[in-house]
Amino acid sequence: MITTEKKEFWFVVGSQHLYGEEALAEVKAHAQTMTDALNESGALPYPLVLQDLAVSAGKITSIMKEVNYRDEVVGVITWMHTFSPAKMWIRGTKLLQKPLLHLATQFNESIPWSTFDMDFMNLNQSAHGDREYGFINARLKKQNKVVVGYWERPEVQQQIADWMDVAVAYNESFDIKVARFGDNMRNVAVTEGDKVEAQIQFGWTVDYFGIGDLVQYVDAVTDEEINDLFAEYADLYEFEYSNYSQEDWEKSVKVQASYEIAINRFLNDGGYTAFTSNFEDLYGMKQLPGLAVQRLMAQGYGFAGEGDWKTAALNRLLKVMSHNKSTGFMEDYTYELATGQESILQSHMLEVDPSLASNKPKIVVSPLGIGNREDAARLVFDGKAGDGVVVSMVDFGTYYKLLINEVSAFEPPVPAPNLPVARVLWKVKPNFQDGVKAWVENGGGHHTVVSLNLTTDQIITYAKLVDLEYVVIN
Repeated sequence: MITTEKKEFWFVVGSQHLYGEEALAEVKAHAQTMTDALNESGALPYPLVLQDLAVSAGKITSIMKEVNYRDEVVGVITWMHTFSPAKMWIRGTKLLQKPLLHLATQFNESIPWSTFDMDFMNLNQSAHGDREYGFINARLKKQNKVVVGYWERPEVQQQIADWMDVAVAYNESFDIKVARFGDNMRNVAVTEGDKVEAQIQFGWTVDYFGIGDLVQYVDAVTDEEINDLFAEYADLYEFEYSNYSQEDWEKSVKVQASYEIAINRFLNDGGYTAFTSNFEDLYGMKQLPGLAVQRLMAQGYGFAGEGDWKTAALNRLLKVMSHNKSTGFMEDYTYELATGQESILQSHMLEVDPSLASNKPKIVVSPLGIGNREDAARLVFDGKAGDGVVVSMVDFGTYYKLLINEVSAFEPPVPAPNLPVARVLWKVKPNFQDGVKAWVENGGGHHTVVSLNLTTDQIITYAKLVDLEYVVIN
């Protein structure tokens, strides 16, 4: 489901004709050396493709037009090898509709003082070029990323890699399609939102389907398909029968297998990459999808419960950004308030993303207590430890706002033998009192997406690209 392998970034190097053809040939050689080395470093998740030198307004405009046109090109990295007069960049930069990173670096790491002369200084004047180029981007109010430092250093390459992941997610955002099986949970405020504005600002398409549309797909699933998927479950997970007979337990699990096959097929047929369900909309279904949803999230689909399409789309976005590593839909449930141990238990009725699992999940069948349906199967596990971010998208009627809270997840220190759902625990930053207070005062929702793979800086970079107000709590 996370298919981003055929993406590339164009490397555009700024200079000008003033320095002569011999100097430009050296600029081109340096640019090629950098391109090859960065591609061979193994640090970048996507390839760099060097373009013709940006030495005229016509050439720059032509490059940027081509970037917009070619779907496989998801962003541009610029480097000012020399002084590149910024008026040349105005038209092309204004036309560019994809993410832009300004790499403020220099081909040589150190100044060679023993041989340093005017020829060398004129050729290697990135400090000069960076100011000119930075000015025009600022004047054009271009939400470009700036990475500063010597290009061979691992920390600089990591910043480029992080930005690449954001750029790919930004482009993916305009292809996110959310299928809503049923409406929002009744009387819940935070799951509501302006779908038209979301499509204008973020590119998200949100479509409603009656639950009967999905039931038709469920009814079409064959026993052979169900049995094949059940065998896959047996290879991947532990089975816990508890107080159920093996026959009744397997019957419940196979219902979820039929849901997984049906939802996957429905989404693929419609080109959807995210979906929602709602325990108040289950007519014609035996169970609330639980195990099925968890499995689909693990494959890269975005999801949120109770019809929360905003969080489902955000989930898909961050899964693309994180390569679907340790990133998933979450919900605040219960506080731990013991002095020195303050934290928040994260879970959901059923649908906790197994990409966050620290141990081998087990399949459990248990009553749900809501929805008035059969006992549902779900994966139960404990969450991973690690630093990360938890993100909530909220609609305030006239604008959207993104809340970003830095958290430290930890593995649960004690078992919970009577809790039939997966659990994730984390401490909020800067501390429990201030972090929770800031979240509540800013209207943060109870549905979130957590990632132990992404950084605050990456989330901010995306927010700026889509002109989204954001609040950082750290």
